[in-house]
Amino acid sequence: MALVAPATGCSKEARTLGPDLPATAPNGPADPRAAKYEGNVYQVAQGDRYFTWYGCGGCHGSGAQGAANLGDQRWAHGGALDQVYAFIARGHRGKLSAYGDRIPAEQLWQLTAYVRSLPRLAPERRRRQDLDQIGEAQGRIWAGPVQ
Repeated sequence: MALVAPATGCSKEARTLGPDLPATAPNGPADPRAAKYEGNVYQVAQGDRYFTWYGCGGCHGSGAQGAANLGDQRWAHGGALDQVYAFIARGHRGKLSAYGDRIPAEQLWQLTAYVRSLPRLAPERRRRQDLDQIGEAQGRIWAGPVQ
C-alpha cells in the first residue's frame, strides 16, 4: 500500500489562471478584460442597476439633453472604453463627482459597459429600462458607502 500511494499520488492541479475581478482601470481602449463586460448581458444589466443606485439617472436619464445625453454618442471626453471609465472614476471639475475612490473597480467596469451600450439602445428600450428600475433603490447624489 505504501508503494502504491507515491505512484498514484498528487499531481499538479490544472487551472487556468486569470483575472477574476479587475482591480485596476482599463489599460487602454483595447484592454482584453473588456470582453468580459462589453456585450455581456449580465454585466451591462449590473451596470444599469448601479447607474440607478448611484443616481446617474438624475442627470443622464432618458430625457437628458446636450452633454448629459449619453445616448447620442457625442461625448465631449471620448467614448472609448478607457475614456469613459476614466471620466466616471476621476470626474470632471464642477460637473461629475469622482467615483473612483468610492466605487469598486468591478462596478466601474460594469457602469462603463452600460454607458457605452446606451447609444445602441432604441429609445423605447431605454424607457423600458427606466421603468424597470423604478422599484430599485435610487440615489439623487451618491456620497459613497456608509462608514
